[in-house]
Formats: sequence, structure tokens, C-alpha cells
Amino acid sequence: MSKLSRQNLILDLVQQETVANQEQLRKLLLRQGFDVTQATLSRDINELALVKTPGGYSVSRGDHQAEPSFHSAGRLVREFVIEVREAQNLLVIKTATGSAQPVAAAIDSDGWPEIVGTVAGDDTILVISQNKKNANRVSLRIKGMMQ
Repeated sequence: MSKLSRQNLILDLVQQETVANQEQLRKLLLRQGFDVTQATLSRDINELALVKTPGGYSVSRGDHQAEPSFHSAGRLVREFVIEVREAQNLLVIKTATGSAQPVAAAIDSDGWPEIVGTVAGDDTILVISQNKKNANRVSLRIKGMMQ
């Protein structure tokens, strides 16, 4: 199943029904046979220029002011990250409730070379690095953004 097919389905889904968040969209895609990661879905949303409105995701038409799907990682970290803990090559990042996915998406979209991937829940992000040294670099970078 190609990227083009997946992205066309995403556009169809957000135009046909209210899609409130990435997890709901991921589940809708899964029902259609597309098993995607949160990072892939974040990239698709970014590439499709979907916007997040109070009514859920929609296709940007340029004729209304909607909240952009992606914000700078620095601003989101400063606003929503509560704690960063290291565990070998992993980081556990605690956020305000409901903020983990946008923070992880912003970090993913920045393409930090030290990060292999992220997994976001509701208020917790798991960041996976290649090694302990890279995890420490990411931890220091995020803690610096929090100030």
C-alpha cells in the first residue's frame, strides 16, 4: 500500500467525518488496512497541510485561520513538558494531559538526528535514541527548552 494511497485516504477521512486527534485517525486508517506509526502519521498530516481546528482536522483552504497542525518543538516543550527522565538509551517525557502527541509530533518533524523514534500516549512520550550518549544530548536539549 503506497504513501499516495494512504494520504488520499487520510484526505477522504478528514473530509467525511470529524477526526479529533491522531490516534483516532490512526485507528480509522488501520480499519482500512493501513497500519501506520504515529511518526508516519505526523509526517502525512504535515505534508498534506492539514490544520487542527476546534472541530478536528480539516484540509487547509487558506480562507480561514485555524491552528496549525505543527508548532515549533521549543514552544511546545516550554508550554507542556513537565519532566524528562533518562533510562539508558531511552527518555520518558511527562507532559500536561493531552499534550504528548503534539509535542512528539513537533520533535519528530524537527528531525533530530539523535532520535530513532518517539511513541506518544496522552501525557507521556517515549523517546528512543541509538545510545545513552545521544539520549543524554536529547535530554539536555529538551531541558534547555523548558527554561
